[in-house]
Amino acid sequence: MDPHLPAAEPPPVLALDIGGTKLAVGVVTPDGRVHGWQSAPTRREEGPEAVLTRLFDLGRKAVAEAGRLTVGAVGISCGGPLDAAAGVVQSPPHLPGWADVPVRALASEAFEVPAVLENDATAGALAEFRHGAGRGTATMVYLTVSTGVGGGTVVGGRLHRGAAGNGGELGHLVVRPGGRRCACGRLGCVEAYASGTAIAGRAREALAEGRPSSLAALPAPTARDVGEAAAAGDPLAVEIWDESVRALGAAVTDLVNVFEPDLVVLGGGVARAGERLIGPVAAMVAREAMPPAARAARVVRAELGAAVCVVGAGAVAHDFLAAPTGATGSAHPAAVSGTSGTNHA
Repeated sequence: MDPHLPAAEPPPVLALDIGGTKLAVGVVTPDGRVHGWQSAPTRREEGPEAVLTRLFDLGRKAVAEAGRLTVGAVGISCGGPLDAAAGVVQSPPHLPGWADVPVRALASEAFEVPAVLENDATAGALAEFRHGAGRGTATMVYLTVSTGVGGGTVVGGRLHRGAAGNGGELGHLVVRPGGRRCACGRLGCVEAYASGTAIAGRAREALAEGRPSSLAALPAPTARDVGEAAAAGDPLAVEIWDESVRALGAAVTDLVNVFEPDLVVLGGGVARAGERLIGPVAAMVAREAMPPAARAARVVRAELGAAVCVVGAGAVAHDFLAAPTGATGSAHPAAVSGTSGTNHA
């Protein structure tokens, strides 16, 4: 290549996010912008074959609406457990019946380009670090507080994946030993208190016990309902909300002590409560974390909203394309072209 010629612009990639309730798709350019955005209900009860058929159809529509004839790769984000190196989804709780589904190979075959699979919270961490609230930081902790609680960490500018590729299960820090049972089977995880599912579940339990609350007027109170009722001064909602915030604050404080990050980013549906969540968690970190770590870390709300996992899946795919053959570098540890079976990373 002539060194005097400008380098070719990296191609866009197709990013696919598989959620328990929603599928989201877009064509992502290297600057993190999403084009041709598409979303649809997952309808997980139909099983993996039907869901993936619909997901890939959305992907084709996104490519067409983005005005792209081709994309360079496909990035896929999905909740774990999964084997990212093998490209296989391994029975995640939010996708019943998805036992060892080779999502990466199927996507690569469908679009005839290499594909890469990543845990959704890990992808979200990379997205916020590179294109969202974490821009310019070196060490960042990201938590998504939604149906469950997930997360990811960037240490020294590098995404931490762990020895088996699933590092970052931040929702399963135990904050109440012997407490409520979590979906993972343990007792007292932060997910069992601070997730949207847990907040709504505790409200419904209390109402079933006859506790008085304005929430009783609602057929099925959600975490958002609890947060709004707490802001209005409803005593039961205040009790549940405060317990949830304390649990999340305890987890974040531990993470700040462990990683001493520049920044903690809170995303997900529950974080849409904004300052009602961010403020108390930040105050708890400032009060209870080790002083040097407490002074270094800021706690902020995520910037990328509903697009975070699509942007993250796109970033993982761009990293894969940028890595030289055989390098592990910053790209995903393994991604395969389903058409050739060649290991490119």
